[in-house]
Amino acid sequence: MLKYWLWLTERPGLTNQVRLALLRHFGTPEAVYYADPEELLLTEGMTAAQVQHLAERDLSEAENILEACDRLHQHILTIQDAAYPDRLKNIYDPPCLLYWQGHLPAFDEEAAIAVVGTRSNTPYGVACAEKLGYGLAAGGALVVSGLARGIDSAALRGALRAGKPAVGVTGGGLDVFYPRENQYLYEDIAAAGVLISEYPPGTEPKGAHFPVRNRIISGLCVGTLVVEAPERSGALITAETALEQGRDVFAVPGPIDAPCSAGCNRLIREGAGLTADAWDILQEYAEAFPAKLSGTPRREEPAALGYQARQQQTKPARKVPPALDLKKTDLKLTDDQIMLLGMLGEEEPLLVDDLVDRTQLPARRVLSALTVLEMEHLVTQHSGKRYTRAVTLYK
Repeated sequence: MLKYWLWLTERPGLTNQVRLALLRHFGTPEAVYYADPEELLLTEGMTAAQVQHLAERDLSEAENILEACDRLHQHILTIQDAAYPDRLKNIYDPPCLLYWQGHLPAFDEEAAIAVVGTRSNTPYGVACAEKLGYGLAAGGALVVSGLARGIDSAALRGALRAGKPAVGVTGGGLDVFYPRENQYLYEDIAAAGVLISEYPPGTEPKGAHFPVRNRIISGLCVGTLVVEAPERSGALITAETALEQGRDVFAVPGPIDAPCSAGCNRLIREGAGLTADAWDILQEYAEAFPAKLSGTPRREEPAALGYQARQQQTKPARKVPPALDLKKTDLKLTDDQIMLLGMLGEEEPLLVDDLVDRTQLPARRVLSALTVLEMEHLVTQHSGKRYTRAVTLYK
């Protein structure tokens, strides 16, 4: 029963390795709960002090967690459940259980790629993270990241803007938004993909939680991409964990004198796969995941290019913007994107605030639509977050 799992995982003074040893020795948490102290001491690594912690048999905390999970629509996955990923189970220190919210994928069948990086990012790093998150997801990979401010959040936004699910692994309870401004991102991921945590509802994120969380991010994935990281960075801990788990590591190069790229440049120097676009990673797994990644285009092929680039392949350079027939285009534009294209002109840039006022759409939907339109070369961003249309709409 789940209450015994929660009792075991919430006992203070026990390391995850001791919990795993107890499960190996007794088989189930319920058997641990009813075991005598003498039996508990026979467990590998068990100390008398830890046995004292297990003497507390109150289940009220476990019942409170179950009630909170039910109220918040969170679910619990134990290491003995069939849906628990073998990929994660086979790491050195797999979590005994996970809390999740959303739609849990079959991770072992997914070309899951962790995309991580520094919180103290540069505009270059954010642009790369969004582009690569978008490209990986559009190419069939499952993007996994940590929901931290900066590179992690940018990668997840890119994946969602590709219309694909994404996975966010948190360092606190799934109902505790960290950072606060990521509340909408949490909600969007839960709606389209899944949120995962080792911590019960209400747990505040602590500094010590994040290095521990990193083993889950890399453990769920076949490869880890570091987009931007200085020499001392949590993202490099994730890369090191991935290597320890026998997973691939990739990195985005940066300027040789840029502090935020020093860690990435070192990883490449030490053998990490240099990544300039999503296909640099996807091609490594196309054979292993043919149903997911088959037909993934190389960057030089027309299907991998945006609208404007495809036009330039078949037509000579032209000074006037290309025409776009919204009824005949093969681009799958959303209603928000079509509305914004109609609002924008080709000469006078409009601020995002102006577009929010004119469309009456939430700012996050306007920004999301503009990002996709910019990736497709249908709009141009100018200084000050001002936009013009880069194509002439066919009438």
